[in-house]
Amino acid sequence: MSERPGDSIETTPLGAPKRLLAPGETYTSVTDTIASIPLNNRPPRAWYFGFFFGFTLLMLLMLAVTWLLAKGVGIWGINVPVAWGFAIVNFVWWIGIGHAGTFISAILLLLHQNWRTAINRFSEAMTLFAVACAGMFPLLHLGRPWVFWWILPYPDTMGVWPQFRSPLVWDVFAVSTYFSVSLMFWFLGLIPDVATLRDKATHLWQKKVYGVLALGWRGSAAHWQRHQSAYLLLAGLATPLVLSVHSVVSFDFAVAIVPGWHSTIFPPYFVAGAIYSGFAMVLNIVIPVRKLYQLESVITMRILNNMANVMLVTGEMVAYGYFIEAFMAWYSGDPFEEYMMSNRAFGPYGWVFWSLMLFNVVIPQVLWSRRVRTNLTLLFLVALSINIGMWVERFVIVVTSLNRDFTPSAWHLFVPTVWDWATLAGSIGLFFTLQFLFIRFLPMISITETRELVAEPEKAVR
Repeated sequence: MSERPGDSIETTPLGAPKRLLAPGETYTSVTDTIASIPLNNRPPRAWYFGFFFGFTLLMLLMLAVTWLLAKGVGIWGINVPVAWGFAIVNFVWWIGIGHAGTFISAILLLLHQNWRTAINRFSEAMTLFAVACAGMFPLLHLGRPWVFWWILPYPDTMGVWPQFRSPLVWDVFAVSTYFSVSLMFWFLGLIPDVATLRDKATHLWQKKVYGVLALGWRGSAAHWQRHQSAYLLLAGLATPLVLSVHSVVSFDFAVAIVPGWHSTIFPPYFVAGAIYSGFAMVLNIVIPVRKLYQLESVITMRILNNMANVMLVTGEMVAYGYFIEAFMAWYSGDPFEEYMMSNRAFGPYGWVFWSLMLFNVVIPQVLWSRRVRTNLTLLFLVALSINIGMWVERFVIVVTSLNRDFTPSAWHLFVPTVWDWATLAGSIGLFFTLQFLFIRFLPMISITETRELVAEPEKAVR
């Protein structure tokens, strides 16, 4: 999965591959390379295997949710005091994964970072699918998900409104806003590309479907002017969401008085962790897809190297957060905070805590090496380690802070059941099912933005 040994790669003074596009790329070659994937009648065999795997896990999710609705949340391992189990762990993990999409699409667009071009469509779609996976967990955790609309502020004859001091209500507003803005941003960028597919399609059903999605796009100067203005406006609206949404999610913990949660560092700590895991998930998707569809000329090593650098920086922020959390527990002199940290490291879940340190802090340090950042096999494994580590981090935050309450008589270990694991695996199946359908039927890379790099080659070395 690494570059061919004979390839000659021009590098920057820092040792990063210099070019964003392979030499010799033209308007036609870029368009054909990207558009041929959804227009091809027969996807690669690996696509069928991947889709079958994701769809099988999705059916497992259907089974787990059906059994949950029939029997109640007692099928999970939650107890008193660990009333927050896998559901909230999975919720925070999936919301974090979705943050890389907004960061890559909005913030890097406003900063004129042109290396985002080959991965922004991947990450935008990943955001939508991750939020879809995340959104179901708080509803399932309610116990009575069929009355979820009680947490929405709607006028009723009883005059009963949601409790706006509840973090659950904050999550509803944050996640729904995030999903709405991300959906508009993703679809707006997609319009010129589906118009290209409409014009290149050879089957009538493709022309009709892509024609409807193109919304009458003709590529006129007026269309482009309105499109670019709206795209920039949505990027400006989406940028604060990178900071606000996961900060609101962190308030689920920070506003509580539970030791290990009541901390002012949680908002920036959660945002850095979200970008960290989000970039890792993008790499875990992009690297195999790049190889499968032979997209090396468009998704070059310069882009993957930059993503690895972002992961390294945010990883150091997360490691600093771990250090500060331990330092403040000691410096505060609070016996409850001190016990929480010692229990977290040396208690019954101590092995989970140290595996978190291994996956999130120790292993990612290899990204300091350019050889690792430019070796796709190693880069894929490091990204996978980060994704596992970030899920373990959420488990540590939720479970180890709750399992030993203020009163020793209320102490209770949390042991996940097979239905906890089935729901987690099923959510991964939902994510990959949607991801494979996206790859099959829509352009996974922005055609128009990639063509801009062909038109203005000086951008391709910035």
